[in-house]
Amino acid sequence: MSDDHRAAPRQRTLKGGLIVINDGFSTFKCTVRNLSETGARLKVAGIIGIPDTFQLAMDDGRKFACSIVWKTESEIGIKFD
Repeated sequence: MSDDHRAAPRQRTLKGGLIVINDGFSTFKCTVRNLSETGARLKVAGIIGIPDTFQLAMDDGRKFACSIVWKTESEIGIKFD
């Protein structure tokens, strides 16, 4: 039995990105570990200061408005808004 509740299958990836808050005045570096049409898993140095909603700016130029679905000390699961 699978405990995978995602709306879309995720592709494993290893891309750089930025968590952008405060209208671009603050950023946190992250690594996009997997990605789907509906969300992603981000690896971060720490979750302190990262709000529940933010913009993800990927190194390839794509940008997404995001909301946190789950988090650990070093990873964040997000859905695209």
